[in-house]
Amino acid sequence: MMEIEEVNNYESLPLLSLNHVSLLCRSVWDSMRFYEEVLGFVPIKRPSSFKFNGAWLYNYGIGIHLIENPLIDDFDTIIEPRPINPKDNHISFQCRDVEIVKGRLEDMGMKYVTAVVEDEGNTVDQVFFHDPDGYMIELCNCENIPILPLSACLFKPRMSSFGRAVFGPTKCGFVENAMMESLSMDMLDISF
Repeated sequence: MMEIEEVNNYESLPLLSLNHVSLLCRSVWDSMRFYEEVLGFVPIKRPSSFKFNGAWLYNYGIGIHLIENPLIDDFDTIIEPRPINPKDNHISFQCRDVEIVKGRLEDMGMKYVTAVVEDEGNTVDQVFFHDPDGYMIELCNCENIPILPLSACLFKPRMSSFGRAVFGPTKCGFVENAMMESLSMDMLDISF
């Protein structure tokens, strides 16, 4: 696992890793079945002091904590299912073979959307789909694009998508370039 050295003046919190993601669900049993059968999570013991229906699952070094709330629709103004949108909030998991994932999802009759990200000759294949409660899941081979701190990228003037000259990284990936372009545009807005 790669660790990125701190280069700011602030001392970071003593974090170790991501422990779990907690999700509200209409039915613990439906969600448990999904996370077990589709994603390979295993139910684990949860504290007996909890006085609400839920379940804990674990695999791949991360936990999924399900909390049952049958009234979840009362908090969501969207009645019909949301479209699968790769730019929406989602949980992403690495996978070995995206084609196998697509085949399994098709066998289970699940709807999904694919995307491809390319950066400096590297390609990432992505598959997006929803769990029973509409939370989006991504499975990808994201390890194909190296993780580079912005401080390791070369900076020089270039033209933004808005037609303005900005200073930004030229040896970094799409996300890093987009972040720097957004920051540059924000700085221009502040300066006027």
